[in-house]
Amino acid sequence: MPTLPVSRRLVVSGLAAAFLPASALWAEDQWPSRPITMIVPFAAGGSTDVIARVVAEGLRQELGQPVLVDNRGGAGGTIGTAAIVKAQPDGYTIGMGTASTLAINPAAYKTLGYDVLVNLIPVSNIAAVPNIMSINADVKAADMKAFIALAKAEPGRLSYASAGIGSVSHLMGEQFKLGSGTDLVHVPYRGIGPALNDAVAGQVQVLFDNLPSTLPMVQAGKLRALAVSGPDRVPALPDVPTFAEVGLDDVNWMAFFGLVVPEKTPPAIVAKLNAATVKALAREEVRSRLIAQQAVLIGNAPQEFAAEIRRDLDRMKRAVTAAKIELN
Repeated sequence: MPTLPVSRRLVVSGLAAAFLPASALWAEDQWPSRPITMIVPFAAGGSTDVIARVVAEGLRQELGQPVLVDNRGGAGGTIGTAAIVKAQPDGYTIGMGTASTLAINPAAYKTLGYDVLVNLIPVSNIAAVPNIMSINADVKAADMKAFIALAKAEPGRLSYASAGIGSVSHLMGEQFKLGSGTDLVHVPYRGIGPALNDAVAGQVQVLFDNLPSTLPMVQAGKLRALAVSGPDRVPALPDVPTFAEVGLDDVNWMAFFGLVVPEKTPPAIVAKLNAATVKALAREEVRSRLIAQQAVLIGNAPQEFAAEIRRDLDRMKRAVTAAKIELN
């Protein structure tokens, strides 16, 4: 193949360089022109997956392209989150970020191989689910004040169940101990199901959990709710105070579910995705399905979601340090 003269090679390379930015701008302007993959860093069927699928359908209607859910469970959400980080930053791979993957894991894992504050761009906090602290119905404490008095009177006798070491419920338990000055024994389970069963049976006295899975047992009188998290009381439990109301501000956080994309995703695409998410959350079918999950709808701006992630990460770091939690 003949070689171009130097002068012509320079002209050709100059033209190529000139067209690259225009091509990139065209791609951003046309986004999305093909299906989008949404990576969910947990197995199908859980809260994150349910919320992701509802939002994916809303985004499909707003963007005019299929949004395909790809479950990448394992290692507490770190495998799926790493896949989001490593994806091409072109807007065609987006991901779900949660309190576990964006706050608890970065605080508790010795090494992750990525930095959620650097390698991911927050798009929008979609929704948050209140957390709840409940006790076995036979525990002689009618409210939080009575329970704390009971726990302080007999340090180390009462135990709390969690979904496992490093889980949302584990961090809640440690934050409660710090804030209340009590000594509860942590009993980790493999998932919230068996933890919930043993709390109802009285094998453990206390349970920290997301609201949706515990609510039916509270409503049935098998567990007694002492506090919920969030800015306001939960409509389903109007007589139960928030953690803030009982003086436990550091436990008064909700389990959030938001959209993130890999770093270097073009700002124009991030802005389009944010706008589509906000519009999707305004759709009645999306709103009703998320509210049925006891979720509080948010749909905020990228910078607001970023600030929430930093705040919750700092909160988790305090609890992890105090409890000496370290995951590998």
